[in-house]
Amino acid sequence: MKKIIYFSLLTLFLVSSCKQSANKEIEEIAQERSEGISEMSVYNLPATWTNQDNEDIQLKDLEGDVLVMVMIYTSCKAACPRLVADMRNIEEKLPDEVKDDVKMIFVSIDPETDTPERLKAFAKENFMDQDPWIFLRSSEENTREFAAVLAVNYKQITPLDFSHSNIISVFNRQGELVFQQEGLGVNSDNTIRNIKETVSER
Repeated sequence: MKKIIYFSLLTLFLVSSCKQSANKEIEEIAQERSEGISEMSVYNLPATWTNQDNEDIQLKDLEGDVLVMVMIYTSCKAACPRLVADMRNIEEKLPDEVKDDVKMIFVSIDPETDTPERLKAFAKENFMDQDPWIFLRSSEENTREFAAVLAVNYKQITPLDFSHSNIISVFNRQGELVFQQEGLGVNSDNTIRNIKETVSER
C-alpha cells in the first residue's frame, strides 16, 4: 500500500513538474516576442481582425515587416479609389529588394458592409489579391480604437457614405508609427523614402 501511495505521489510530482516546465517555456517565448516592442507599438493592441481570406489575426502577427496602412471602405466612390491608387503608386515605386519586407494594408472603417467576402472581391477587383496586399476588418469598437491611433477621423453621413481623413501611415518592424502622408494624389516621394529607410533599420 505504501508503495502504491509513493508511486502515485511521484507521478503527480512529475506531471506537475512537466506542466510547470511547459508554462515556463510559454512565458519565456511570450517574453522574447515582446522584447523590443515599446509602449507606442500597435502590437500592444489586443484586438482581433479578420482578413480577406476570413482568417483571424492580431496586429502582432505582422511583426517583423514594415507596414503601410490606410483606412477606407469598399463602397466609397469618392476619396477611397484615390487612396487605393495612391497605395498602388507607393508599392509600384518601391525597389524589389525592399518589397519583401513590406505589407500594404487596407483597414475597413465600415466593418458591417466590408465582410471578408466583400474584402476578397474588392481585392480581386483591384488586382490586390496577393502579397503584399492585406485587407482587414474588425468590430466597430476596435475600428474606432485603431483610427484613434492613426489620428484618422471618420463619421457616417448616410448608410453608404462616410466622411473620413485621408492618411497613409508607415509603421516600423516594431509596430511604431514613423511617418504619415496626408491628402489625395500627393507626391509620395517622402513616403517611399521613409519606407526604404525603415526597412533598412534592423
